[in-house]
Amino acid sequence: MKGPALLFLSLLSLGCVTGQVSYTIPEEMSKGSLVGNIAHDLGLQTKRLLSGKARIYTRSSDEYIELNRERGVLLVKERIDREALCKQTTPCALHFQIILENPMEFYTVTVQIADVNDNAPTFKRNEINFKISESATTGAKFVLERAVDLDVGINGVHGYDLKPTDNFALKVHSHADGNKNVEMVLQKPLDREKQEQISLVLTAVDGGEPQMSGTMMIVITVLDVNDNAPVFTQSTYKATVTENSPKGTVVATVTATDADQDSNAKITYSITNTDDDRKVFEVNEENGEVILIGNIDFEESRNYQINLLASDEGGLTDSCKVIVDVQDVNDNKPEINIMSKSTVISEDAKLNTVVTMINIEDKDSGENGNVKCFINENMPFNLKSSTNAFYSLVTDSELDRERSSEYNITVTCSDEGVPSLSSSVTLTLQISDVNDNAPVFERSSYEAYIVENNTPGLSVFTVKARDADWNQNARVSYILEDSSVNGVPVSSYVSVSADSGVIHAVRSFDYEQIKDFHFRVKAQDGGSPPLSSNVTVKILIQDQNDNPPQVLYPVQTGGSLVAELVPRSADVGYLVTKVVAVDVDSGQNAWLSYKLQKATDRALFEVGSQNGEIRTIRQVTDKDAVKQRLSVIVEDNGQPSRSATVVVNVAVADSFPEVLSEFTDFTHDKEYNDNLTFYLVLALAVVSFLFITCVVVIISVKIYRWRQSRVLFHSNLPVIPYYPPRYSDTLGTGTLQHVYNYEVCRTTDSRKSDCKFSGAGSQNVLIMDPSSTGTMQRIQSEKSILDEPDSPLEVS
Repeated sequence: MKGPALLFLSLLSLGCVTGQVSYTIPEEMSKGSLVGNIAHDLGLQTKRLLSGKARIYTRSSDEYIELNRERGVLLVKERIDREALCKQTTPCALHFQIILENPMEFYTVTVQIADVNDNAPTFKRNEINFKISESATTGAKFVLERAVDLDVGINGVHGYDLKPTDNFALKVHSHADGNKNVEMVLQKPLDREKQEQISLVLTAVDGGEPQMSGTMMIVITVLDVNDNAPVFTQSTYKATVTENSPKGTVVATVTATDADQDSNAKITYSITNTDDDRKVFEVNEENGEVILIGNIDFEESRNYQINLLASDEGGLTDSCKVIVDVQDVNDNKPEINIMSKSTVISEDAKLNTVVTMINIEDKDSGENGNVKCFINENMPFNLKSSTNAFYSLVTDSELDRERSSEYNITVTCSDEGVPSLSSSVTLTLQISDVNDNAPVFERSSYEAYIVENNTPGLSVFTVKARDADWNQNARVSYILEDSSVNGVPVSSYVSVSADSGVIHAVRSFDYEQIKDFHFRVKAQDGGSPPLSSNVTVKILIQDQNDNPPQVLYPVQTGGSLVAELVPRSADVGYLVTKVVAVDVDSGQNAWLSYKLQKATDRALFEVGSQNGEIRTIRQVTDKDAVKQRLSVIVEDNGQPSRSATVVVNVAVADSFPEVLSEFTDFTHDKEYNDNLTFYLVLALAVVSFLFITCVVVIISVKIYRWRQSRVLFHSNLPVIPYYPPRYSDTLGTGTLQHVYNYEVCRTTDSRKSDCKFSGAGSQNVLIMDPSSTGTMQRIQSEKSILDEPDSPLEVS
């Protein structure tokens, strides 16, 4: 049968719901019996019980009640014996909690166990013997053993009946605590001569339905002349004992006196309590000391009542009781019970999110049972207390997995006893990651260098970004952002490995075309949504010595010969000409040096290693050959160095006839004497001979003017070769220390082109044309154009 259900619901400020429900059921109900409709009484739907994974939480290991989530009811799980569960304690109740998750809720349920009359009163002994003197006076009292009924309340011992009642009457004394003393009172004097032994039957009945009873046989032996009974000095003794006191401790001492003498005055003390009390205390039969023989636990029993009997040898007795109060000591640590907990929480969890529910219990009382709990410091969590010794561990501040990915939270609970006892438990909580950190490059910008003429696909540089997040949120991919370099997409210059951030050159670079360029690389993580950051990468092209020097002056053609004229009166240091060369490389790859490779007379000329100036190193003499051929090599400073060779023809003479006689075969140097050249020169010589015959007449006419011009050659003024305008010396470290402009003119036959330099210095430049009549011509024109400069340069 189901008793009335009492429902209490209250909302707490912790974000979880608590409440209390009470039921009353009789003991000995069969398994599966209905206790109550918990869903209805709590105002919950059964689907909430299913989704919240409702379960029963109990502190004890025995579970007598089970929850049927599908029906939303409580059922009897195991047979409930009230006497085994609670003994004589009333009321007898089962306490447990109903726990729900998502969101977390818990409810306290109390099931009171009502007693049924399933135990009959019993006596400790089936038979008790009394020795009573025949001189016992009317009204003499004899204390009888009380019956014990494991049931309580109305089902307990209700009354006693003594038969027969010829000599004795039954008297029952009820105490305020509910206990009853049973006495047998002599109402008619005994006569040993008439009846030496009397047998009585004491019957104890309970008040249950149906009524149950138990009996004990009383055998009375009538003695002769012992007319005084023992008398206790007090009817009630009080004593105090501390729990956990050692065995053998004297709790109290009782005293009884007997007015008789000799053997009739010898008193014997005994305990008339049930077996449970006899296991804890005993009395010294001779001196009345009540001694502790068992363990006393305040949490099991806070007081004891010991019923003592004083008997003399004549069978006369008196009774008293000893009330023993047990004092509590702080001998129990607080018990920490984890009701429900989370092992993982997201780092973006809101404040006051419940992480763990904890129940605290201390079996001590008073200050010894007052418990306070706390957690270790510097934690982003707080322990909040609720009713009935329940605590909630909640988030107290924002979490950051990158700062701390795991917390070991130690919950410590201490009571207020002296000395204080404490317990602790450590909870491990993992912080799950959210994508709240963008990738960060190791540098704010990057510069990388690559040597020109590289192989396509060459690894140039590696950019690296790190993400403080974890797993997929920290997986960084690299992306080349769209941009252009000189109007060309940057993707045609470089590529970026998405996984490693390695930058590869897509093409081969030419320093002379592009010296540097920049682009942006984006680092993006794998979170959802993804986060990214950018960085600028600048690629600098390094020069390589891949271009040889180019000789700008003197310009040589295959069809005409250019000769620098040096008068025989030239002094030491006379400037013959200047070799002008450039190198399109940069830096030390463009630093040029000049040296004389071959010369007709090495003792006559030298070349400036830095400026390329050809000067005389001694006085020109008449013995020096008119025809001088110099081979100058121009080298850059690269590794390895590259070079170019130029041939400079020099005429050492004071008159044109002298030059003419020496230069008729000037162009037939051994290095050009192959078969083809031989036949061409031979044909040219025949034509030139006829032409010179005609020209001699013209020369004779102009001989006078020619003699006047000799004055110039015999003067001390040096003959300075022509240097094109707008080329000035520079002190920089560029391609050349001297820069030159030059103008050339060519005919349709480039190998017969004339090279003409404008300016005053051109008066000392001779052009030898094999197709002419052999006459030396002074080049005075200021501008000429050369279509194809085929200088006989030896490039290495």
